[in-house]
Amino acid sequence: MADTLIAGGGIGGLAAALALQRQGVSCELWEQAPALTEVGAGIQMGPNVTRILNAWGLTDALMAVAVQPSALVSCDAISGRELGRLPLHDMAQRHGAPYLTLHRADLQSLLQAAIDPARVTMHLNRKLNRVHMNEGRLRVSDEAQQSVQPQLLVGADGLWSQVRAEVWQDGAAQPTGHWAYRSLLPMGLLPKRWREPVVQVWMAPGLHAVHYPVRRGEWLNVVVLVESTDPSNQPGWDVARSPDAIQADVMRALRGLCHELHDVLRPVEQWRAWSLFARPSLRGSNDMARGPVALLGDAAHPMLPYLAQGAGMAIEDAQVLAHCLSAQPIAPEAALQDYAQRRWARNARVQNAARRNGRIFHAQGLMAWARNTALRLAAPQLMDQPWLYAHSVL
Repeated sequence: MADTLIAGGGIGGLAAALALQRQGVSCELWEQAPALTEVGAGIQMGPNVTRILNAWGLTDALMAVAVQPSALVSCDAISGRELGRLPLHDMAQRHGAPYLTLHRADLQSLLQAAIDPARVTMHLNRKLNRVHMNEGRLRVSDEAQQSVQPQLLVGADGLWSQVRAEVWQDGAAQPTGHWAYRSLLPMGLLPKRWREPVVQVWMAPGLHAVHYPVRRGEWLNVVVLVESTDPSNQPGWDVARSPDAIQADVMRALRGLCHELHDVLRPVEQWRAWSLFARPSLRGSNDMARGPVALLGDAAHPMLPYLAQGAGMAIEDAQVLAHCLSAQPIAPEAALQDYAQRRWARNARVQNAARRNGRIFHAQGLMAWARNTALRLAAPQLMDQPWLYAHSVL
């Protein structure tokens, strides 16, 4: 048994395992699924994230599956007018690394491929069930009641983290009333004007849509995010509703919006519906580490997808965690406290910024007018985020 046990084999857990491996720290990873298959669809990664992946030696693998978009384009979804754009092609010059878009499964695959089995022992189909702490000593058991005694436990097991439930015991994440409807389209189904390699955002009262290329530019990732009065508390990527009912939801939400947006979304034959859940923003380091247990990624700080940084913050967490553990090998609990102290405020800022973006994207009336006017006058200055993209944890 390695000294460090990671619960969760998604992007956060694999990133943590790889970061530890690079620091010479062995670990064990438990994943409850029988195979490592990433759900979801597209993902955006700013320079703050790609900088880390490049430092991990993943540049070639990343560029083989990703797209480097030329711009982030903001549009009014009612009139169809472009409001402003932020060039992305020169992000490496401005912020030290490129801005990329890719499929979540591709990111998971390249992280997994980089893991050395001699350093990381992976167990699939093994779900953490109980965590016992007695005078600072850990005992962790799985659903078969088999137990191990690691020195440290890292909960990278996502929004519905069992580690968090066992150690923090602070209740479940709560539904926000926001829904995401996602799909992937072959680029060949789209009119030529929509094959441009850009991240395009369409904003309207109570909703916004975003689309961008993934998988070497062969597919278009599309997502429509809608505020709803539906109180659904069903977790997961696919709600228990028929495809026709979900399609009707999307069409109802898009009613009255511009024909340009309908041109992009018309070829979609099936949507996946996802009810968004959240927690309050982090309030201090104790929200991320307690004794020999730490949380990472969505287990620690789930965030609305309105800043495109959920996976990014998990990867940043992984790099800082590995650095802290390698810097203090004889005081691992102190290393976890150092990790939490270094990470909680930045993660809280990103959580809050994502919520604020949601209000801006979904604004109506005078607030929408002010947003549109500001973007027309100063889009590059407003849309660029040096505090986010230029930040380095290396």
